[in-house]
Parts: sequence; C-alpha cells; structure tokens
Amino acid sequence: MPRDPEIVVIGSGPNGLVAACVLALQGYSVLVLESNPQRPGGAMGSAGLTLPGFVHDLGAAFFPWGTTSPAFVELGLEALGVEWCHTTFESCHPAPDGSAASIARDPELTARNFGNSQDGDRWRELANFHAELEPRLLEAALGPPPALGAWWRLGVRNLLRLARMFSRSTRGLANSLFRSEAARRVFPGLALHSDVAPDDAFGAAMGYFLGLLASTGGFAVPRGGAQRVVDALLTRLEREGGRLTLGAWVDRIIVREGRAVAVRLENGVEIPARAVLADTAAPHLLLHLIEEPHVPAWVRRKMQKYPHAWGTFKLDWALSSPVPWRVEAARDSAVVHLGDDVDDLARFAREVRAGKVPERPYLVVGQQSLADPSRVPLRHQTLYAYTHVPGRIEGEWSEDAKRRFADAVEERIEEQAPGFKRKILGRHLMAPCDLEFLDANLVGGDLGGGTSAWHHQLAFRPFFPYFRYRMPVPGVYLCSSYAHPGGGAHGMCGYNAAQAVARDLG
Repeated sequence: MPRDPEIVVIGSGPNGLVAACVLALQGYSVLVLESNPQRPGGAMGSAGLTLPGFVHDLGAAFFPWGTTSPAFVELGLEALGVEWCHTTFESCHPAPDGSAASIARDPELTARNFGNSQDGDRWRELANFHAELEPRLLEAALGPPPALGAWWRLGVRNLLRLARMFSRSTRGLANSLFRSEAARRVFPGLALHSDVAPDDAFGAAMGYFLGLLASTGGFAVPRGGAQRVVDALLTRLEREGGRLTLGAWVDRIIVREGRAVAVRLENGVEIPARAVLADTAAPHLLLHLIEEPHVPAWVRRKMQKYPHAWGTFKLDWALSSPVPWRVEAARDSAVVHLGDDVDDLARFAREVRAGKVPERPYLVVGQQSLADPSRVPLRHQTLYAYTHVPGRIEGEWSEDAKRRFADAVEERIEEQAPGFKRKILGRHLMAPCDLEFLDANLVGGDLGGGTSAWHHQLAFRPFFPYFRYRMPVPGVYLCSSYAHPGGGAHGMCGYNAAQAVARDLG
C-alpha cells in the first residue's frame, strides 16, 4: 500500500516534476496532482497537431539547458532515455539583404559564420571565456538568490567583466562587441525570446545567456519530442516511490493554525500534507488557492497587478520538404531568428508594448525534425514558430484574426525562403488564449511566468521579500516559472524550491 503523501505538488509541468523527483530521492512520500485528465507536463509535451505521422511540440521545444541545468544533470535524463539531437548550427540570424550570423557549438565554425572575420574573432574569445566560466556562472545565476558565495567564486575580474556586459541593453552590448549589422542583431534577437527589447536597460544578460548557451549545450531537441523529457521525469518519480494523479483539480490549500496542512480537490476530497508546492501562476496561488484571510492584503494587491510578459502566437506546420532558406546556414540550423536589423526588432517590441498586433512580426523558427527525423514521414519536415503579440486584443482572437496573422507570419518566412508556402501540407495555430487554455500558467500567452525585465528578477521574483520559494503561508512553496530563475525549460525553479522544503522539514 502506498504511504499517505508527506508532500503534495500541484501541477506536473517540468518544474513540478523536478521538485517531486528531488524530494522523492530524499525519501519523502510525494504526490503530484495534475488537473489535465489526459497527460502530465503542462506546457511541455508533444502531439500530432497537423497530419498523421508529424510530431509537434506543444510548448517548450528547444533545450539550451538540457545538458547544462544542474537539475537535469542531477536527475540523469539521459540515463532515463532522453537522447539529445543537434544540427550543425544551433542558431541562425539571417536578414533579407542576405547577411547572416550563426552560432554553432564549435567556436571555430561560429567564427567563420558570424558576420565578418573581426566579429568572428570577437565571438571566439567570448565563447572561450564563457565556456571556462559556465559551471560557476550557472550555479550563481540559477541557484536560490542572492547566491553571494556562488557569485564571489567567479572571481573579481570575471565579475567586473560580467557586470559591464549585463548592465547594458542588448543593443548596447552588441554595439560594444561587434561591427557588422549581422552580428549586432544576434543578442537583441535572442533576448526577444522573452519580453526584453533591444533598448531595455540591463537587458543584455538575457541575450548573453541564450547566445552563449547555444555555444555550449546548444539548442538541443529530444529525440521523439519534448514529451520524452516529461516521460523521463515521471519515470524517475515513480522509481523513487512518488505518484502522479491525473484529472485532479486542486480547489483549495487548507490552512489551519496559520499553516498549510492539506489540499482540497474539486470533488471535496482532502489530502493531508506537511508541505505543498505549487507549480502554478503566483496570482492563482495567492488569490485563489489560499483563502483571503490567510494572505496579507498588500500581497493580494500586488498579485492583482502582477506584471505579465507579452502574449505569444505559435504556429506549427507539416511540410512536404525542408524550408528553402536563401541563407545556406539556415538550412541546417535548429533555430532561425527572423528580423531585418536591430531597429526592426526595436520597432516590433514597441508595437507589442503599445498593444498593437505587429504587421511584420519578429519570428523564432524551430526546425526540430532536421535534428530528429523520427518526428516526420520520410523526407518531410515539421516547422515550429512563435512570435510575441499583446496578451489581449480588442475583439479577442477570432478564428479570422488568427488566420490573418498566421498569413502575415508565413509571408515573413516566404521573404527569406521563397517557395516555403508551396511546401505547406497542414498548419496549426495557437493564439494567447489557446496557450492559456493549454496551460493555465500561461496567462495571456505569457511563456515566462511574468516579465523578464530586470526589476522583476532575483529578490523581486515573484515579489520581495518572498523570493526564496517560501510563500506568506508557512508550508506553501512556489515552484513554477513565476519563481527565480524564471522561464525556460531548466527545472531549476522546482529544484530550488524542493531544496527549501527539504531544509524546512529537516
């Protein structure tokens, strides 16, 4: 007979599953409750969205943290069946004028394909600097804040260099490092994976991390689809005695004598617990799951004004053959980033912030089946793309509005890959409202658990002074991307929260 759970995890996204695995490995009896009646994983998973035989990733699709995240390394994903696949280039940044800069895990290959020879040399030096520093830097950046000891172990000289870079905007950092327009659009383009615009103060860290991680772990994809990562975490959980229940909607966290003691399901069943970890949106946890008298009024007011990131519009295609990119490197790149230049990226960001649907959207385009042909019928290809849009628009996202915007996205790809539209066999569209329906944590299509702006990081994520995973009610912990270090398929929010629980329970 299974033991009664000591710990309940609400939600089975990657952070929730990582937290559950870490605590199960330490000997705790763990139960994960997932509201979806069909599958675990939250926004991470795979499905046949277009045509039979084509496997598409539902949310997270590229894994720069796959082989570098301390959480994934400790849990041993590869030993659990995850096989990482790569293309020659990890990230390509072409423009309509034919210029391009591309990143590979081989710094010499990158240097030959990074704008011009001078910029290639500069990239090589930066990549070597990062590679030497990466284990200590990730410990400092991903661990529980403030992590002063971890930052100090980087050394004074390295800290000063990082501080000079991270204090800039992505445009400022790119201009200080590179001379060609092709190279200068790389960091600003990568930062737009989130809601960090080219001229945002202190925005450079986002572009730096995504760019330099592409040079080490790369933008890897798991063979068979992102669901394989979820399956591996679930296998680890079950091996250690943890359990998962699907179709279990948590209605309330029960608080008695000032402490969380149980969760109540929608059907009225109460499940006792010594600790409750919420892989949920922070506002949902503090405004809905915990009754109002137990949450300070100032916290509720803060959650009512929680700063979400931009919305997201995602498309998936089934193609008859690979995309005919004009730029050769794009034809063998895991991710292709489409923007004309840094001014074009800044224009795009201004439009989204102003609540406008961009006419010429910046695109993050994923070519997972180039690295993993098992996802498609012979000689065919999947294609994945997303861009940012306002989370809410006037009239909401009607089917006609979705189709018009999807057509604009296809035109943008066609500009740099003539003949692309003739290869489309099927497509699937997800507006911000559809992404939120897929996973309630993606409020308004926000992929990152809130804005990535500098003033919402470290001790201010999700809010001060509750930035070390413990929430205002003792026994409740936040383990979703709404906690530090935020969005990204790395599992570290869950990993850090689990360590806090283990320390508190002794």
